[in-house]
Amino acid sequence: MLRRLPTSRLLALLATVLVVLGGGTAIAVAAIGGSGATPPPKPMAQALRDALTAPAVEGVTARIAFTNHLVDTGSLPQGSTTPLLTGATGRLWASSDGRVRLELQSDRGDAQITSDGRTVTILDSSRQAAYRITLPQRHEKTDTGKAAPSVADIQGLLARVAATADVGAATPSNVAGRPAYTVRISPKHDGGLTNAAELAWDAATGKPLRAAVYASGDSKPVLSLEATDISFGPVSASDLVAPLPSGVTVTDLNLAGGHGPATAGSQVTGVGPVSTRLPFRLAAPATLVGLPRHDVRLVETDGTKGALVTYGAGLGGIAILEQPATGAKPGESPLPLPKVSIGGVDGQELATALGTVVRFERDGVAYTIVGSVPPAAAEAAARGL
Repeated sequence: MLRRLPTSRLLALLATVLVVLGGGTAIAVAAIGGSGATPPPKPMAQALRDALTAPAVEGVTARIAFTNHLVDTGSLPQGSTTPLLTGATGRLWASSDGRVRLELQSDRGDAQITSDGRTVTILDSSRQAAYRITLPQRHEKTDTGKAAPSVADIQGLLARVAATADVGAATPSNVAGRPAYTVRISPKHDGGLTNAAELAWDAATGKPLRAAVYASGDSKPVLSLEATDISFGPVSASDLVAPLPSGVTVTDLNLAGGHGPATAGSQVTGVGPVSTRLPFRLAAPATLVGLPRHDVRLVETDGTKGALVTYGAGLGGIAILEQPATGAKPGESPLPLPKVSIGGVDGQELATALGTVVRFERDGVAYTIVGSVPPAAAEAAARGL
């Protein structure tokens, strides 16, 4: 999704978003039913409310094992894989103010992912490269005195969610030696290649302990982050930062749609407003492969403006990133990927268990198509631009 980012590294970036979505809490994945006590059974609404009203913790420290089965790494050139693509062991730290750091270590090199809630930095030491992402910000007034939602409120929310997804029961389990509740959520429609997701939270603190994503037709998660040991308490400020080594090439991506941190009203959306700010002609048809256009948003990479256009709704939707072309040929990528022809133009395609990425350049514009769809659907979307 970055202007000079090879498609393989784009996939690694997308896969690791799972790590930082938890904000100020840690997400750790482990197999259900591990040794140790389990909490008493509870209705889902009550279990969720108890989690929301649990005593606050100052931070989380965990040893983890990250697994990534998105890509068949056996088909990749020897020496071209990284911990983000192949999985690794490591450590995780998180503080109550939204800072998170994940450290992955393997014989293929190390990787660091840090976030302060406003930006995410991904450091791939094996390639001497870092990617710094400015996240869209919410501008909502917080009311610290507001009471937690009632059980009835949560039941109403679950009823609305049930219109689009099947939500399982709060199953008593044990994750990383901690009594926990686990829930499985499956999309009823528009799920693309995603079959289900699972989340477990600590029965005592309410903090997330387990997250996993499953692909259609696979009983094992394709993405997992497992805590082999976890504790709650203060975290040193030095454990939450990972300074970039000298000589590392940094690529910046601003998803806030402006220059620097997002401010109220700074995000530029809509075909007209976005088009006037681009150095190229925007391709954003009203429909694409039968899906209606959902959103058009300005993004910025290394000071160069581009557009993110989405189609459809739910996990079955498709996202198109349009940026100025780099002029690089598909064969010049550090990680050779299968070629694909898009309207007579050579492109690259990476098929994964959860979706497909297609990238090609035409008339001075680079197009990256991402969706939880089979390769044929992604290729059809690319040809429809």
